[in-house]
Amino acid sequence: MVSVFAIIIALVLGGVLIAFADPRVSETVSYVFARPADFFAASWEAVSEAYKALFRGAIFDYQADEFQRQIRPITESMTFATPLILAALGVAVGFRAGLFNIGAQGQIILGAIFAAYLGFAFDFPPVVHLLLCVVGGALGGALWGFIPGILKARTGANEVIVTIMLNWIAVYLIAYVLTMGKFNASGTGLRSPQIGPNAGYPALIPDFLVPGNTFRLHWGFVVAILATIFVWWLLERSTTGFEIRAAGANPHAARTAGMSVGRITVLTMVIAGGLAGLAATSQVLITGGSLTAGVAATYGFDAITVALLGRSKPLGTFIAGLLFGAFQAGGTLMQSVTSTPIDIVFVVQSVIVLLIAAPPLVRAIFRLPDPDAPPKAARTAPKETAA
Repeated sequence: MVSVFAIIIALVLGGVLIAFADPRVSETVSYVFARPADFFAASWEAVSEAYKALFRGAIFDYQADEFQRQIRPITESMTFATPLILAALGVAVGFRAGLFNIGAQGQIILGAIFAAYLGFAFDFPPVVHLLLCVVGGALGGALWGFIPGILKARTGANEVIVTIMLNWIAVYLIAYVLTMGKFNASGTGLRSPQIGPNAGYPALIPDFLVPGNTFRLHWGFVVAILATIFVWWLLERSTTGFEIRAAGANPHAARTAGMSVGRITVLTMVIAGGLAGLAATSQVLITGGSLTAGVAATYGFDAITVALLGRSKPLGTFIAGLLFGAFQAGGTLMQSVTSTPIDIVFVVQSVIVLLIAAPPLVRAIFRLPDPDAPPKAARTAPKETAA
């Protein structure tokens, strides 16, 4: 409920910003006390139009004249959400182990390098080539996650600092890689060759079902669903997951119980990196896909936000990824239709994270009970006096 109410508050605050950014509202501010009805009417019109456009761009475009165009927004939200979900799952696994994996950005980049190289440098049969590229992307991210994991386990190095530095190393590494050998086949140093036709994710909605298919949604979204199920099984149903949760809750108690906290740390970071590497495949292994310096965009940093909103739980992270994907897909239409700055969408996302990080504030606003507070009877019971 705290997460739900945080979203509601963020949307209300976003509505206030939308109203003040609208020129029609600005014109009525000068006589707000003389004619308040005009001010509130203009504000309501600006906010409702903006959020309607956001809905049309993210869920269902009810004003479109074709069914394909009507449902295209929800598929775009899923497409945008795919790398967010996969990278956020990696961050969430780290959080459950008490590790702050801030390196998803670098892990996505390494996964993209591995997946792209396997995609354009080799030619394997269908399915085999795609599976090889997907595994390669996961291995690339896992390798980049292994480095902070082993440093944390062996030397006690702070994983936050190490992963942040590895992010920058990955940024400069991909810029260098794009100038080398087969990666620089075009001679520009800006883009690698396109992946082979057998290396890309096939469309999730095949052409024979929809004439004139324009949907970008691919089987990478199915990979995100399978990864969510895997993380749930890992954390909730496996011995390794129990060790991860135990180490995250109390590493000293876990060590006393005979668990190897160092091994758990390394394994957790490897799994987290592998999931972030899978996020890279949804960016590279697409029709006409290739490797560029901006392949990771800001997905690695946005994944931290998604994992926090999802409370580091697999299902919560999946839903939070869909929400942020919808914001990203709908924000573009909102800006084009209503001239509302897309930055307001980023403000809404930031407010959500701020409120998620301060549950007592949300509970105070909506007068929600504190689940960690002792029962009222226990608080009011008289204390026993010493004999």
